[in-house]
Amino acid sequence: MFTSLLLDIQDSVATITLNRPDVYNAFNDPLSYELQDALKQAEKDAAVRVVVLTGAGKAFCSGQDLKAAMNGEKRNLSESLHKRYNPIIRAIRNMPKPVICQLNGVAAGAGCSLALACDMIIASETASMVEIFINIALVLDSGSSYFLPRTVGYHKAFELATKASKMTALEAQQLGFINKVVPAGELEATVKAEAAFYANAPTKAIALLKKMLTKGMTENLDAVLDYEAYCQEIAGNTADNTEGIQAFLEKRKPVFKGV
Repeated sequence: MFTSLLLDIQDSVATITLNRPDVYNAFNDPLSYELQDALKQAEKDAAVRVVVLTGAGKAFCSGQDLKAAMNGEKRNLSESLHKRYNPIIRAIRNMPKPVICQLNGVAAGAGCSLALACDMIIASETASMVEIFINIALVLDSGSSYFLPRTVGYHKAFELATKASKMTALEAQQLGFINKVVPAGELEATVKAEAAFYANAPTKAIALLKKMLTKGMTENLDAVLDYEAYCQEIAGNTADNTEGIQAFLEKRKPVFKGV
């Protein structure tokens, strides 16, 4: 079904692996459209309660495949973003399930944006992140101008964007981009454990939390308070809320079904 990525669904976890290792998983047209399709499939599958996004080989994603982009006529970059990249970022942010980035190697350009769009980043200590656009006289895209300043503030974001400063995984963690940094040999097991946690969590509440936290970065306090009340009413009518209260009263661990 897919030629440029792998989709594996097991134990309520959908693992999407960008699979162009010979070019460090750089985006060409097939990969960008297949990733859109894989994310839609993961969203629609009721059995999936968490998504893991990673890359094959040494890299996570090196951004746009420049060689592929140079073949043929000159691209309309705005159109390319609207059709190829922006739907991916929106799909991750609108995904009603947590999306974990398994950062196995370099994330550059649009690959860095892709990682930043995820809800959680767990990285190998050999991984790195770099907003490399300026090196070819381009600007941030695929959501990086949204995520960067909200994570590190304007001044550090300006430096990272204008100097294409490469961050090691540990440096990125210190700046607040990455949740966990582990030895390369432990990355897969660490992500698997994290995914198992979310696969057994109250999925509907987490979907609401994703929306609330995003709104909390952009709206005023009154709007956020109203949205919290709206979301809490929805969460309070889920089966998982009933189960959570019952488990608390019975002094046992809740068994959430994601509904």
